[in-house]
Amino acid sequence: MSHPTKRSVTNTTTSSSGGASPHFPPMKKAKSQAVACSLDPKNGLQSPHPHPSSHHFPDDDFDPASMALDDDLKPDDADAAAACSRPSAGGVTANLSRKKATPPQPAKKLVIKLVKAKPTLPTNFEEDTWAKLKSAISAIFLKQPDPCDLEKLYQAVNDLCLHKMGGNLYQRIEKECESHICAALQSLVGQSPDLVVFLSLVEKCWQDLCDQMLMIRGIALYLDRTYVKQTPNVRSLWDMGLQLFRKHLSLSPEVEHKTVTGLLRMIEKERLGEAVDRTLLNHLLKMFTALGIYLESFEKPFLECTSEFYAAEGMKYMQQSDVPDYLKHVEIRLHEEHERCLLYLDASTRKPLVATAERQLLERHISAILDKGFMMLMDGNRIEDLQRMYILFSRVNALESLRQALSSYIRRTGQGIVMDEEKDKDMVSCLLEFKASLDSIWEESFSRNEAFCNTIKDAFEHLINLRQNRPAELIAKFLDEKLRAGNKGTSEEELEGTLDKVLVLFRFIQGKDVFEAFYKKDLAKRLLLGKSASIDAEKSMITKLKTECGSQFTNKLEGMFKDIELSKEINESFKQSSQARTKLPTGIEMSVHVLTTGYWPTYPPMDVRLPHELNVYQDIFKEFYLSKYSGRRLMWQNSLGHCVLKAEFPKGKKELAVSLFQTVVLMLFNDTLKLSFQDIKDSTGIEDKELRRTLQSLACGKVRVLQKLPKGREVEDDDSFVFNEGFTAPLYRIKVNAIQMKETVEENTSTTERVFQDRQYQVDAAIVRIMKTRKVLSHTLLITELFQQLKFPIKPADLKKRIESLIDREYLERDKNNPQIYNYLA
Repeated sequence: MSHPTKRSVTNTTTSSSGGASPHFPPMKKAKSQAVACSLDPKNGLQSPHPHPSSHHFPDDDFDPASMALDDDLKPDDADAAAACSRPSAGGVTANLSRKKATPPQPAKKLVIKLVKAKPTLPTNFEEDTWAKLKSAISAIFLKQPDPCDLEKLYQAVNDLCLHKMGGNLYQRIEKECESHICAALQSLVGQSPDLVVFLSLVEKCWQDLCDQMLMIRGIALYLDRTYVKQTPNVRSLWDMGLQLFRKHLSLSPEVEHKTVTGLLRMIEKERLGEAVDRTLLNHLLKMFTALGIYLESFEKPFLECTSEFYAAEGMKYMQQSDVPDYLKHVEIRLHEEHERCLLYLDASTRKPLVATAERQLLERHISAILDKGFMMLMDGNRIEDLQRMYILFSRVNALESLRQALSSYIRRTGQGIVMDEEKDKDMVSCLLEFKASLDSIWEESFSRNEAFCNTIKDAFEHLINLRQNRPAELIAKFLDEKLRAGNKGTSEEELEGTLDKVLVLFRFIQGKDVFEAFYKKDLAKRLLLGKSASIDAEKSMITKLKTECGSQFTNKLEGMFKDIELSKEINESFKQSSQARTKLPTGIEMSVHVLTTGYWPTYPPMDVRLPHELNVYQDIFKEFYLSKYSGRRLMWQNSLGHCVLKAEFPKGKKELAVSLFQTVVLMLFNDTLKLSFQDIKDSTGIEDKELRRTLQSLACGKVRVLQKLPKGREVEDDDSFVFNEGFTAPLYRIKVNAIQMKETVEENTSTTERVFQDRQYQVDAAIVRIMKTRKVLSHTLLITELFQQLKFPIKPADLKKRIESLIDREYLERDKNNPQIYNYLA
């Protein structure tokens, strides 16, 4: 075992006197361990004793760092240890031993226990302290100065709480406060009959209470932080003051009732336009909220009064004012009530208050508002008022009523436009204006609501199909008018915009095939007579129709354009041909349109005896065309031809742009000056009605190349015609307009019949398609499915005819057991 490092040694000696306490001279402090002693009041300082050991080291080898001290020994053990180490004679060095391999012990803290006698309270301490506090509380309530400063009062409360007297103090403060609060509220009984003055007194009383309770709470803050927090079901001093005020207010029903009545009167006056003290209202309503009686004592009667006030006002205003003014008034009232909530009412009142106002001013009068003013607003295009109506109606979930009113309005107004046969000429333009105004209202007033958009579409589809086929025909004619040459003052952008608008109407048409028939007829005239304003616009319209209805719909229309372009190439080729160069008579130029029969409308053949020059030209062209395209047959459509004639009048030469029939008539006057109606008829072979219209245009129109004898508007059988030698005109080239034969009922009927014939094929195809899928089907179900599939209106009787036709052609058969059931025949 290695010896510890040598250090300077201090010998410990003991006195031989038996009763003296051992004395320890100074010792160097060990680096790793502190020496700890315990002080015992009975035995004094306890000396440490060495642990017994089998080896004793000489004095010069002693190391204080290796000394183990034990302060856990009892007093008797300590005495015994001391006795063992005392020398028998004189001062001999004490032998101290070291533990073998004992690790260093943790430091022991020196604990000093002080024993102090419990202090005693002065006599009547609690009563004297409370007397001081009571005096201070009374002074606060009576608004008198108190000689005792607040710091001493705070300390007094602190002392009482420290000595477990907080409970009594709390009860005493509560009792004292109650007496003063009760007196304050009783003083309000029987006060001023003027409600505003009375409310001011109540506000003063409440404000005083708040200030007083804050001061009392400041003095007794220690009570609030200790006793109140540690004791369950005990209110803070502030809450206790509020509870006492609430209790005694409820015990003074006159004060509470008078306060509530005063508040309601003030608010009613403000609603009637009088100025009121909003600060007073704000403070008193905050008092109700703080006391927790706002809902029961104020809000319920307030909402009842509001309901009565607005019920009466709503009835009065609905009778006296028109709808726009009434809606403005409602908007202002709702805004005022919202402001009222921000200024002095509790935030929780906003929803029920606004709901009450909305119910009495709006919800009760929805039908009356719509009946009285909706149509007037729509007719006047009152965007702002309609927007206000939409916003207000949305607040009371009445948009469905507004939507239905819109639908009824569109149907009623649209019916007046569509069903008025006298205004057929303006129907399409009126419908476009009507649709544009509705779209504007939908965007700006109805917030682009999708349900309203669908309502407008449904209503328009209903009204535009009220007259079967007629709107489709008129839309086609409207487009013809817009696309025809001479439509001055319209830019390409405006024309394109108009086409887009018309296309919207076209979408609503159920009988689109009727539109196609009339559009094709008008397009043919524009193309053949060169009357089209813009080929680009024509093609743009066909592209739009193709997008809407598919390529099948525009197939024939596109074919017409191909024919026109192909005809140009044929004419160029003809002019370069040997036939044209060698056989054509001089002084004549001729342009021919070759049309494919299936693409173009069907034209009735009209016979006419052409001049020799024209006949020669036709024969030469026919020879050229058939040599180029063998196996084809050419049929000349005389009614579609037009010419430019050079005429020599005594007063100058002119060029006359005329139809083929006008040309044939005028060329008769090359050989004679005067001809009778019958002579002209025999020479030309033109059909009677057509001839009368032709002569009328030449002799009775604006440009009178011939003179009729006798004069008159109508052409009679015994009339004669002479060449007008006195004809003059400022222009060199003159257009002689043919008298436009108004489309007769027969013509319209024939067009419609042709459409129905085309429809028959669609109906047949639909029946076969359905039966092929179903194999067996009852008559009723078949008719129902056909109505769903067919996109044009059709009568059940017509469908029955088509079914019978298919049975005759053995596509279907009736069931042998039940004639109401059809079987498909493969």
